[in-house]
Amino acid sequence: MAMNIGPSSAVDEVMIDINTTPLIDVMLVLLIMLIITIPIQTHAVKLDMPRTDTPPTQVEPPPVVNLEVDFDGTVLWNGAALADHAELEERFRQEARLVRPPEFHIRANKLVEYRYVAGVLASAQRLGIRSIGLVGNEQFLN
Repeated sequence: MAMNIGPSSAVDEVMIDINTTPLIDVMLVLLIMLIITIPIQTHAVKLDMPRTDTPPTQVEPPPVVNLEVDFDGTVLWNGAALADHAELEERFRQEARLVRPPEFHIRANKLVEYRYVAGVLASAQRLGIRSIGLVGNEQFLN
């Protein structure tokens, strides 16, 4: 912003400074109008939530087979000892063919060697058993 104050030596001199006051006024008015006309943005995500009036579906949990691997490598199928590893694999094959195969909960004895438990897990995976859980692992914390 430029102003000439006081008498100048040449009265007929042309002022070469640009007066920016009107330009700033127009920019401020446009800025205020822009701020007013912008719609307020909401930070919400539209979700189609399920209705609560539908009854919950009753899905029966799958049956559970408890496998225990004893300290000497003996495998217990729901408490009954299996004769050998071939019998374990045959039972895995039968359960894998079912429409709704059971969950297998494997509990290893604290003194069992890892190779026995790994053999049971490898057989189950190879024969198509997908739902396997290891239970009783809190005994290995100490």
